[in-house]
Amino acid sequence: MPDVYQIVTDRVMAALEMEEVPWQRPWCSVNGGAYNRVSGKHYSLINQMLLSHSGEYATFKQWTELGGKVRAGERGEMVVFFKWSDRDKEDKTEDNKEETQEDNRSRRPVLRYYKVFHISQVDGVEPIERQIPVYNADPIEEGEKVFWNYVSREGIKVELEPSNEAYYSPSRDLIHLPELRQYKDPAEFYSTAFHEAAHSTGHESRLNRVGLKKASFGSELYGKEELIGEISSVVLSNTLGIETDHSVKNSTAYIRGWLKALQNDRRLIIQAAGQAEKAVNLILNM
Repeated sequence: MPDVYQIVTDRVMAALEMEEVPWQRPWCSVNGGAYNRVSGKHYSLINQMLLSHSGEYATFKQWTELGGKVRAGERGEMVVFFKWSDRDKEDKTEDNKEETQEDNRSRRPVLRYYKVFHISQVDGVEPIERQIPVYNADPIEEGEKVFWNYVSREGIKVELEPSNEAYYSPSRDLIHLPELRQYKDPAEFYSTAFHEAAHSTGHESRLNRVGLKKASFGSELYGKEELIGEISSVVLSNTLGIETDHSVKNSTAYIRGWLKALQNDRRLIIQAAGQAEKAVNLILNM
């Protein structure tokens, strides 16, 4: 049985080695990107990173049932999902409905994958017109509204002062940011603000992420929490249409850092992307 975690990690690492950061793809947002033609649902954030296009995808069987024909020689793309292990299914019998602590420990979600094809690889099917919700306001104004609505709704303290530091303090439930006027581009201020807001979603009163409380600087938990903040910030900016200059972030040192982290933990990108998706949804109040 293939190690799906390793397959996904290898693909993300291959993109990074080509100086393409998968979570910076423009379709990695919560109201755009790739979706299934039949169900109409958007693929998860990790799948948005894996897929090469935005727009309609479906399995070979689904396209056939729609009257389409996948062209000869076209290669499918991988999407992943979690499925309960067979052992867990066997435990769910009519004679064993009572869940004990031991039963819960035996439950194990297993990562699986299947192949899908983009509509550009299919003949005989016309694209559907799809209304994608967009933010019509000025992106910077929308970013300001989203950030301040989130911290107000969650009762998070925000500290703005002349500074060279941006951080989130879990013990104080406080986001500290340099003043907006210190940034040459307001978009970079909101990129930073969203990064720290993403950290704040891990507070025990919200998503209760273990890494937020127990991570020490330089540890694997710290690296995972930083990746959650990084992915969340980019996805929020993409969703709101805030354009930021990623040239600095795409520096050699930046990419090498993530490559090293992924080499050390084959589950990192899957877990971080899943947590980032929850963080983004909480910030957007979805």
